[in-house]
Amino acid sequence: MIVLDRVMRRIIDSLQREGRQSVQQLAQAAGMSATPVWRRVKELERAGVIRREVVLMDREKLGLAICVWAHVSLVRHTDGAVEDFERLALTSPEIMECASITGEADYVIKVVVPDMKAYDRFLQERLFKLKGVSSIRTNVVLREVKYETALPLPPGPA
Repeated sequence: MIVLDRVMRRIIDSLQREGRQSVQQLAQAAGMSATPVWRRVKELERAGVIRREVVLMDREKLGLAICVWAHVSLVRHTDGAVEDFERLALTSPEIMECASITGEADYVIKVVVPDMKAYDRFLQERLFKLKGVSSIRTNVVLREVKYETALPLPPGPA
């Protein structure tokens, strides 16, 4: 874990709101000159705090109208069930997020597809074909109330 000072927090906050900023814009947000801010950004990259830079797309404008959260349970005694499922999750572009969870299911996945027929096809051709999958409970997203990618920074020095 990296210790974040006030300047680092300003840089991270600014980058989380808008990742495509010049060093000069970041420097202005951080209240510093460009060279030290550039060094700080490079330090955040080396430390792995900045994992990558991406552009967020509007899924509906790209024709991906359906978003579901599916709870997937695996058969525990099946050899390779976990590895097979995680490999599928990592290689399926429809699966946006996958987390191993506690509770009634083993995993929760976020799946984005153009329509319900595409989701059914994904289930039939991909998920149901895995021998280790015992059940899938699907929750269809009616509307996204909040979609945020910026992480809340833990409290730090003033």
